[in-house]
Amino acid sequence: MKTLLLLGVTAFCLCVFVVADTQHNRQEDKSLPEKDGVLQLKKGNFNRALRKYKQLLVHFYAPLSGESYRVSEAFEGAAAELRESEVKLAVVDVKKEKDLAKDLNATGPPIIRLYLAGDKQNPVPCPVPQSSASILTWLKRRVGSAADLIADLSQSEASEELTVVGFFKELDQEYIQVFYSAAIDLPDINFAVTQNNEVISKYGLTHDVVLLFKKSKLIQAYKMMPQTSKEELIVFITVYQMEPVTEYTGKTAAQILNSPVLNHALLFVNKSSADFNEIYSAFKSAAEAFRLKILFVWVNVDEHRNGRMMEYFRVRDFEAPLIRLVNLTDHVTYHLPSDTLDEETIKKFCQSYLEGKAKPKMQSEPIPEGWDKKPVKELVGMTLEKVAFNPDKTVFVLFYLPYSQESRALFPLWEELAKALTEREDVVVARIDASANDINMSMHGPYPSLCLFPALYAERVVVYTGKRKLKDLVKFVDKEMEKAKKDRVKEDEDRRKYIEAIKAEEAKKDNQTKDEL
Repeated sequence: MKTLLLLGVTAFCLCVFVVADTQHNRQEDKSLPEKDGVLQLKKGNFNRALRKYKQLLVHFYAPLSGESYRVSEAFEGAAAELRESEVKLAVVDVKKEKDLAKDLNATGPPIIRLYLAGDKQNPVPCPVPQSSASILTWLKRRVGSAADLIADLSQSEASEELTVVGFFKELDQEYIQVFYSAAIDLPDINFAVTQNNEVISKYGLTHDVVLLFKKSKLIQAYKMMPQTSKEELIVFITVYQMEPVTEYTGKTAAQILNSPVLNHALLFVNKSSADFNEIYSAFKSAAEAFRLKILFVWVNVDEHRNGRMMEYFRVRDFEAPLIRLVNLTDHVTYHLPSDTLDEETIKKFCQSYLEGKAKPKMQSEPIPEGWDKKPVKELVGMTLEKVAFNPDKTVFVLFYLPYSQESRALFPLWEELAKALTEREDVVVARIDASANDINMSMHGPYPSLCLFPALYAERVVVYTGKRKLKDLVKFVDKEMEKAKKDRVKEDEDRRKYIEAIKAEEAKKDNQTKDEL
């Protein structure tokens, strides 16, 4: 009987312990909430997650970011595949958890880190993945070796995607360590290793080379040298992973901005224009000569989703086609000063940029000495708005491109106009180089553009579209001045009423103050 009683008490205690342990686990689960298998971490539970999981892969993300959204989707897919593994995936919203992000120095663009054995100070950086497969590949390659990449190349050579094949005589030399390190940092790309002499002889090459294949075609070969670094190999692979010219879209933006090539040539062009194919062909031909040095990108100005890109570079759709060069380190922009966008012109421009001879495009040229002494005033970015929006002057401005024949043809006419109106002190005739100065006002139509700014307080711009003859220009000026005079009467009346209202309000406040005293 005592034995049965003892067994009963023991069984009861075990049940209590099991229930308590289950409740404890549930409490832990609540303290580490998950969504689709991914931990949702905060400052309060981050250290707890580090202690619980041997390998914690954390995505520090910013909500509403396109790239962060794509990475989050990849995390959800990878979490399902890693459910039974030692790796646990987690995310931290850096907008909500600002203190945590600051403490971990994770406040930049999408950052992914692998924390090992609770070590908070020395995480392993993970490349930004394109898919869940990229995450799985990175985790596998990180703990693997080059021997894992040995493969049958018959399928790799025929792949639609880029395949990087290393041909090495020995698998224990330094070359292959550099190759495998590059494979870890590029998990979105297929890598393979072969020691098959038939493969290398097929392409007439020697040992210790890296071959790039795409659609059964050898794109490029890279000879490994003792001084070859992982970074140099990554630049080579990522550059040739892309086409010679890449269209800027929502899908390619991250690839373009993350490219190790920091010099970017940007062609702004209307895809539906009659000369698009000719210009694109010249741009592409020039691109081949500058691979590894300049990344060539084209932007469709007729695509409304490219508005922010055009706004950043201060490009208007009517200005296209044009080419800008920019370095992503200093963000200094250079403008190709030519109406002709053929292969030779583009090549010369790119070469002059690389040699440091090209002149940067500035927000404003320096104010020239004696700019207002000649009949035609020479405006720059710093003086344009101050002169043009003078409410007591009628200002007629020629916006020109110095390399445009059509622009230069107007110079003599503009001098004639200035001399014809020289006796009118309330009229200013001026010009400005639109290629060397940022024009921060609404413009309509291509350059050269003739714009009149009436003598009004309202910042109005009237674009002249008539015949480019002296008589017609003078007639236009007279007509706009008469119209502006009528508008100015109304403006002055409105301003008078406004000033009287302000004075009446101030007088009322003064009387109230006196009454209170």
